[in-house]
Amino acid sequence: MSQHINSKIPLPSYGSLPVSGFVRQPAVLACVPFSATTLWRKCRAGSFPSPVKLSERVTAWRVEDVRQWLKTQGTI
Repeated sequence: MSQHINSKIPLPSYGSLPVSGFVRQPAVLACVPFSATTLWRKCRAGSFPSPVKLSERVTAWRVEDVRQWLKTQGTI
């Protein structure tokens, strides 16, 4: 079953994302209209970019991947 972002729900600003590098979960959640649980579910399903393990206790997403996903959703 495909999920669509409801166009009536405004997305938070993605302008706070850096141009490049890595961002942790709070920065990603500030740019998407879903919860942390849904974020991880979408990563496992392959419908959102997978994070990168930077160290044993640090996981982050490539900013370029998040921006590309936002662009494909029509939010950029």
